[in-house]
Amino acid sequence: MKRMSAWWRARGAARSDAGMTTSEYAMGTIAAAAFAAVLYKIVTSGGVSGALESVIGKALDAPF
Repeated sequence: MKRMSAWWRARGAARSDAGMTTSEYAMGTIAAAAFAAVLYKIVTSGGVSGALESVIGKALDAPF
């Protein structure tokens, strides 16, 4: 029984740093916002916007 309790204590000490801290959440949020801004710029650019309009137009004009 003594071995088992030592094992549980060792596991608890090893797992004491679980989860993200506030600064890690902040960095993740900033990175996600930057990624969203880049995607927005790409999707709203002239070439991509024209391609999307073309694909949607072809889909709407498809004969049934």
